[in-house]
Amino acid sequence: MAAFYRKTLNWLDERFGAGSVEEFLRHKTVPVNRHIIWYYLGGMTLFLFIIQVLTGILLLLYYRPTPNDAFESVQYIMTQVRFGWLIRSVHSWSANLMIFTAFLHMFSVYFLKAYRKPRELTWLSGMLLLFILLGFGFSGYLLPWNTLAFFATKVGTEMAGSIPGVGQWLLVFLRGGQEVTGATLTRFFGFHVAVLPGLCTLLLALHLFLVQRLGMSVPPSVERAIAEGRAAPRSMPFFPNFLLRDMMGWYAALGVLGGLAAIFPWELGTKADAFAAAPAGIRPEWYFLFMFQTLKYLPAKIFLLEGEFAGLLVFGAAAAVWVLVPFLDRRIGFGRVTRFFTGLGIFVIGYIVVLSALALR
Repeated sequence: MAAFYRKTLNWLDERFGAGSVEEFLRHKTVPVNRHIIWYYLGGMTLFLFIIQVLTGILLLLYYRPTPNDAFESVQYIMTQVRFGWLIRSVHSWSANLMIFTAFLHMFSVYFLKAYRKPRELTWLSGMLLLFILLGFGFSGYLLPWNTLAFFATKVGTEMAGSIPGVGQWLLVFLRGGQEVTGATLTRFFGFHVAVLPGLCTLLLALHLFLVQRLGMSVPPSVERAIAEGRAAPRSMPFFPNFLLRDMMGWYAALGVLGGLAAIFPWELGTKADAFAAAPAGIRPEWYFLFMFQTLKYLPAKIFLLEGEFAGLLVFGAAAAVWVLVPFLDRRIGFGRVTRFFTGLGIFVIGYIVVLSALALR
């Protein structure tokens, strides 16, 4: 086996320089400390994204993105295609778990201060990837063309349309017209299977390159302990030690996905009817609930602004501050201001959890 491996590597090395890859893997290490569990979240998110791509390709073989056929094609996948119901359920569950692990990964990077110099661009590319994943969730939600997805998309695009100046243009751009119609379905399908995957691939390549180029960050507390001689720097080889542990996590995630898909298969609901009344208690997916609930609490007018627009403005400003944290924190140092950002992160988590729970009541 070893001889076959060496011959194969030599053959590839002559043509592609595969030996340099082996050399890179041999010397790449991962820091070992009490926070190492958080280092696996990035790989877990990547694994779930790969599951999304593979199951999405299988669904694409049967899906038809038209108002007359979309619902029926998904129904056909779930009832007539062998294991089609399982593939669709795995696709839906993995989408939600992917966004969940992406949020966990973001907060772990935030609290471990892994955005510090020189990893600012790693943070920025990761945040852009998170926004794209949310775009995947929003665009993919409409594709089954069921009642809940139809009216949730209508509410979501109306929120975008409330922005003064560009709101009307943005609404027409997203819907392909003034109302949610077949043009909206076609556009969302194009976003979901072409535009967003293309952007995601480019950003993912950049993000992985930066992670490999700069390595994994050591938390400030561990850095101080090493500098003061209270701890010794420890690491493990990325290949095979860390990679095998990563793969064990992927294997467990695959089991969880299979269990969720089998025990709680993703429901299809009823076909969308543009002339029907919106069902009671309509709400977006769980990762937008905190924003949805916040906008419900706002008054119609805040000073001279529409309440909904004022809320979106605040969310936009908060997102901008969050994205720029590496530059704001670096400028002033890791003292009182860093404690402020740590408290801000705790507040953000509490706010998301509490408002989402209130929306689910």
